[in-house]
Amino acid sequence: MEYRKFGNTLIARIDKGEEILEQVKEIALKENIKLASIQALGAINDFTVGVFKTDEKKYYSNHFSGSFEIVSLTGTINTMDGEFYCHLHMSAGNDKGEVFGGHLNQAMVSATCEMVITLIEGTVDRAYNEEIGLNLFKF
Repeated sequence: MEYRKFGNTLIARIDKGEEILEQVKEIALKENIKLASIQALGAINDFTVGVFKTDEKKYYSNHFSGSFEIVSLTGTINTMDGEFYCHLHMSAGNDKGEVFGGHLNQAMVSATCEMVITLIEGTVDRAYNEEIGLNLFKF
């Protein structure tokens, strides 16, 4: 993985064999990022995404292997209890044009992942919300 910073924007290239969430965390900790938005595209060959069932307050995961293009990867970097927290969603399409997605649990890059991280001045922490069952923005 390599990246460069231009003003309030980081442009990153995550390389073949690297896991996306691990690389986002590495960048965020190295750059002391407390609040940012993320968008990316690229190619992956192994990923797990989840769907939150609100009535059960539980995530269900789906794992995929094969050749996939990231159609959309979007989300935030922020904090929970003052520590790094990342919330990403991803959609990826296969060679038939079928797209699968959800809350990103893990994704292995098969060729490259081109990521834009836009830094936002300030901080927004998260706190667990018992009623919803998720870690929500705390203002």
